[in-house]
Amino acid sequence: MEPESSDKFESPFNALPPVVIALTLLIIVIEVIFQLANAGIIGGARGVGWRIAAIEEYGFSSVVMDRVLVNGDYSIDMLKRFVTYPFVNVQLTQVAFCAALTLALGKFTAEFYGGAKVLVLYLATSVLGAVAFGLMVEGRFPLVGGFTPVYGLIGAYTYALWLRLGQAGENQIKAFRLIGFLLGLQLLFGLLFGSGNQWIAELAGFSAGFMLSIVLAPGGWATLLARMRERS
Repeated sequence: MEPESSDKFESPFNALPPVVIALTLLIIVIEVIFQLANAGIIGGARGVGWRIAAIEEYGFSSVVMDRVLVNGDYSIDMLKRFVTYPFVNVQLTQVAFCAALTLALGKFTAEFYGGAKVLVLYLATSVLGAVAFGLMVEGRFPLVGGFTPVYGLIGAYTYALWLRLGQAGENQIKAFRLIGFLLGLQLLFGLLFGSGNQWIAELAGFSAGFMLSIVLAPGGWATLLARMRERS
């Protein structure tokens, strides 16, 4: 007997743009390698130190910024760090949050901006977040982990929501609830457990994502100007 519906089951991954899947898989696969190495399954005795070695090789710090700006070192070894540090996380919890948020925010931003622009936002906010961190944080304190470009995607999400709320005639300040909640939560955790300086890169990533979205959004500047004229 034939079922009432002959529609085939569609995997939820079919709705995700390839670039979002690729970014998320890269985050997860690298962490799987670290976990296997820590467990002694791969890498032997040296595998335990792979994460630290990766932070030293692919992480970012103000030292890298000084090498580029002061010494004029534009070698691949220096420049790669502006975009490789988001894929080296320090713990499994950080990986889980970064992967989940990249999937969720990546799907939304891809639907609004387009898949290729998600990659542009991810890489550009990684670079700009690193630049802000390198200019403002002294010492060898490393910048690693995927939260900076995730905040960049939050910035893009916020701008898209800001436009949609304006089109619906609603209060556009609601678009900033998510970033306000996250920054408040980060402040609370910082007060309770102490915090590093990575929030500088994350806030810069959000700001860069929001500003870049003005150009990358459908209609670009024309859409923003139209919204501003409606408000005046």
